[in-house]
Amino acid sequence: MRRGWIDPQDGTLPITAQCAAAGVSRSGWYREPRGLSARDLDDMSAIDRVFTACPMYGSPRVTAELLRQGRPINHKRVERLMREMGIQALYPRPRTSVPEPLDARFPYLLKGLEIVGPNHVWGTDFTYVRVGGRWMYLIAFLDWFSRYVVDWELCESATAEAAASVLERALAKATPEIHNSDQGCQFTAAEYVAVLAAHGVTVSMDGRGRCFDNIFTERLWRTVKYEEVFVRDYTGDAHARSSLADYFRFYNGQRLHSSLDYKTPAEIYLGGG
Repeated sequence: MRRGWIDPQDGTLPITAQCAAAGVSRSGWYREPRGLSARDLDDMSAIDRVFTACPMYGSPRVTAELLRQGRPINHKRVERLMREMGIQALYPRPRTSVPEPLDARFPYLLKGLEIVGPNHVWGTDFTYVRVGGRWMYLIAFLDWFSRYVVDWELCESATAEAAASVLERALAKATPEIHNSDQGCQFTAAEYVAVLAAHGVTVSMDGRGRCFDNIFTERLWRTVKYEEVFVRDYTGDAHARSSLADYFRFYNGQRLHSSLDYKTPAEIYLGGG
């Protein structure tokens, strides 16, 4: 809503005229937007846990699982909260990941590709994280060969500007041959694609609705949520960022991966393994 365009202190134009110019009803401008209730946040956290464990579940099965857990909730409420969170069966997406009609599209280039070393392929995505009484967005850039998190950030919103800023920071450390993401509008936006082009990075994008095209990044989110997010109760931005920073240092430098022959991502990525 264009509430920010309206200045009640402006003595040259009455509120009614300002509302008309902004396309907002006068009553709508005075009405404060309803925030999420404590119950909403609690139910959304429960939905997040179920969906992280079973991303193939739609709202009916999420509802059934929550009822099995003893949570009094109905299908319409689950459906509304999943819509609020922007998640759907098979693949969690912030609502902003719906591509814009004129944004760039790129084919999926990783089918059957043998990933041969660090910085061959990076994957990226956003996921939700509960921080205090609201939801924030976590983005990470993952080296697929080593499972090393090159960079990450906790953002207020999942925008192209936020994604491009973290991408620039990651590219200051290293440059991948191929960058893979979903078709979300953050990653198809001209400003984001331009950063990749400026660094000579080839762009690959998941097929629509194909959750396994970005499988290593999805596995990272599952790991981060079960080992860090779900066992914390972040009281605010500073607490969340500090705790996540500690976790990613552990993840990169100490956490052993069976798929890496029980070495750490840093050992593989930095060449010591």
